[in-house]
Amino acid sequence: ARYFPGLVGNVAIPRRSGDNVAYWIGADNSDSITESTGTFDQISMTPKTVGALTKYSHLMKLQSTPEIEQVIRNGFIAIIANAIDSAALNGSGSSNQPTGVLNTTGINSVAGGTNGLAVNLDHLFDLKKSVSIDNADVQSAAFVTNSKVEAALAKLKDGNSQYLLSPYGLELGRQQIASRRLEVTNAIPSNLTKGSGSNLSAVLYGNFADLYVGLFGELEVLVDPFSDFAKGTTAVRILQSIDIAVAHPESFAAMKDAIAA
Repeated sequence: ARYFPGLVGNVAIPRRSGDNVAYWIGADNSDSITESTGTFDQISMTPKTVGALTKYSHLMKLQSTPEIEQVIRNGFIAIIANAIDSAALNGSGSSNQPTGVLNTTGINSVAGGTNGLAVNLDHLFDLKKSVSIDNADVQSAAFVTNSKVEAALAKLKDGNSQYLLSPYGLELGRQQIASRRLEVTNAIPSNLTKGSGSNLSAVLYGNFADLYVGLFGELEVLVDPFSDFAKGTTAVRILQSIDIAVAHPESFAAMKDAIAA
């Protein structure tokens, strides 16, 4: 994704929403280029804050090795990083969350079946095709899915019981399918529903340079030894304000009804 650090107030990022037109002209200097005006709009980003809070006792502070506060800080940073990943990919856009790629209006869609369908390589190729048709596919684009779908794809076999994706070759060994990276994260949901189908998974493909992550201010970690002064309890809090935006929805495609046990 493309990060925008150090943001302060609400931000409007300009983007091209419609291209200019190229014209052919003659060689005798009698023709002139027809003027065309591209169209522009803006992507709005407003801060949404994610945080975590915990407390530890006086005895825990004295008896912990390594030092408990640093353990908590390190854990909190990982928690916030995971929360940002989850919001960027699947943020609901409600309950104070940003809107992630999977819930962005206008991205391309590949459907499996009425109640979902067992995922196969054809679905991944269709995801890539739908982005390519919109002239948005690039070499750095990638597939992103969860561990269940990765395992289902890895187990696919042909009529001779040979793996379609060699466990020892370029596909799984280097995490590539159709010359594109395959990234795996459990931030991609596996609890989706469609028709009577449940526990369905998503598969996402796209040019992630068109996924914007705005960081407002700095990652803030504060230690409070005073609120529970009489008990000797220390609190640690972490906060990060962010927003998520998709620059071009056509740069992404999603399957949201993959059956993968």
